[in-house]
Formats: sequence, C-alpha cells, structure tokens
Amino acid sequence: MLAGPLHAQSAAAPDAFVRQLSDEVLDALKNDKAVQGGDVARIRTLVDAKVLPHVNFQRMTAAVVGRSWRTATPEQKQRLQEEFKTLLVRTYAGALTQVKNQSVALKPFRGNAADQEVVVRSEVRGGSEPIQLDYRLEKAGDAWKIYDVNVAGVWMVDQYKNSFAQEIASGGLDGLISKLAERNKSGGKG
Repeated sequence: MLAGPLHAQSAAAPDAFVRQLSDEVLDALKNDKAVQGGDVARIRTLVDAKVLPHVNFQRMTAAVVGRSWRTATPEQKQRLQEEFKTLLVRTYAGALTQVKNQSVALKPFRGNAADQEVVVRSEVRGGSEPIQLDYRLEKAGDAWKIYDVNVAGVWMVDQYKNSFAQEIASGGLDGLISKLAERNKSGGKG
C-alpha cells in the first residue's frame, strides 16, 4: 500500500492508484460497524469521501448521454450530471452493503503508465466466484480519474447508454432528467 492519502500521490502508476483506492474502500467497509450493519446513509458518506473525488462524472455523463450531450444546455448538463451521480452513488452503495470478506486482486498491468488513458484490470475475490472488475482511467494533471467501470464483462457506460438512449428518444433530455430524478427520489433501481 502506498503511503499517504490518494490525493497526495503525485503521478502514481495507474495500477497503484486502483490498488490504494480499493484498499482504502475495503478497509473502511471492514472497520466501520455502521457500514457492516447495512447503514446505507453511512455507506453513501463513505462513497462520497473515498470514491467520488476520483471519478470524472462529466466525461462519464457525456458518454452515456451520447450525441445529445452536445446540444444540451448548461442547465441540462448540470442536472444530468447531478442525477446520474446520485444514481451511481445509490447503486454503488447498495452493492457495497454486500461486501463482507472480499479482497481485490490486480491483474498484471499491460498498459503504459505514461499514457493518458489506460485500463486497469482486477478481480474481486472472496465470494463463490471471482468477479471481474476493470477500470478505465484518464490522467488528470498528476492524478488518475475513473471514467468507466466494467463489472463481470459489462462496461457501465455502455449499459446506461442503451437505456438512456431509449429515454432520450421518447422524452428528450428533459424526459431523461425527469425519469432519473423520479428514480432517485423513489430509491428504485437504475
């Protein structure tokens, strides 16, 4: 594990970034009694503190919205990012309630750490079968930011892009924003 918090790391290798982020999140999950008890509000606080600072939500949201992003007003872009972030935090927090004794094993990094965009591959172990968990990262200054995640062979951006395209086709961007806001308020699945 690297010394110091992630935000203090200067140009760490992308696989070292993923290792440290994974370790910090798993350690927090294992050491917080409220989290272990399934306190979703506490888990969301953990996600806000540990994960969100390392995600490029603008890029992720633009990718899932597709061509419509270019014609969206600044207000629509802002609302889309807020609602999509809420959806992802809720989904991620829900998944973290299932974490018990899992660990993350990095696969050998095959990219070039000097590249501006890389994929870091890993597996979550400790359940019945290992789960593939890969990250698409971009270099942002002297840090790495996550802009897509692959869980068990499905890239998150692709998954949401398909469902969002249907919402945009039927109700436009405002329809998508309303649908996301409704889901987020009701706590329903994304």
